[in-house]
Amino acid sequence: MLREHVEALGVEQTNVVASISRTMHTYWNILNQLAVSLKLDVKNAKLEQTLIEAAYKHVKNNKTLYVLIDEAHLLDMSTLRKLRLLFDKFPKKYNLVLFGQIELMHYLSMTINEDLKSRITYSKTILRLNNEDLAAYITRELEAVRLGANVFDEAAIELIIRSSQGNLRLCRNLCYASLATCCQHQKRVVLISHVNEVLIQPHWRSHDELIKQQVA
Repeated sequence: MLREHVEALGVEQTNVVASISRTMHTYWNILNQLAVSLKLDVKNAKLEQTLIEAAYKHVKNNKTLYVLIDEAHLLDMSTLRKLRLLFDKFPKKYNLVLFGQIELMHYLSMTINEDLKSRITYSKTILRLNNEDLAAYITRELEAVRLGANVFDEAAIELIIRSSQGNLRLCRNLCYASLATCCQHQKRVVLISHVNEVLIQPHWRSHDELIKQQVA
């Protein structure tokens, strides 16, 4: 949700937003995704130089460049270090925004990564949501697609909220999966049995694995 908000800045003529949201965070894969976002058609041999030239071109046109990397906690620190060296050659009018789980800051806080942490100008940790906020979120999402609150049984809502552990992504994914299961059973109301059917699947058994989305 935060990434989508920053991506919306790209509609303004003074900004250029390049968003990288896949989890295959190898160095060259990130550069290729960056090139696609900037609408560049170039081979790997000239990729780094072309990206630098494109960045200077945007700045020359009085634009601010935003590079967004989602799931940044999956980045290997050596990859992030290579990116830092590349972005050192970019003009100053750019922002690199990393979205990740709390372990990202843990890795950056290690002494060996001090050179990376020193480049961070702002960081923010989002705290877990309370049950009331999660319930309100589900209601708003249902209203947005013109579905009534009775689409979810009260017991199903309580189980979803309890299983989400205050995490908005988990809540959203569990709601989607429960709705899909309900449709598969050709029912109109999501019951606690549908939610449980989702939760017993292997990739839902571990909170850490699900939140990192590292399980196929």
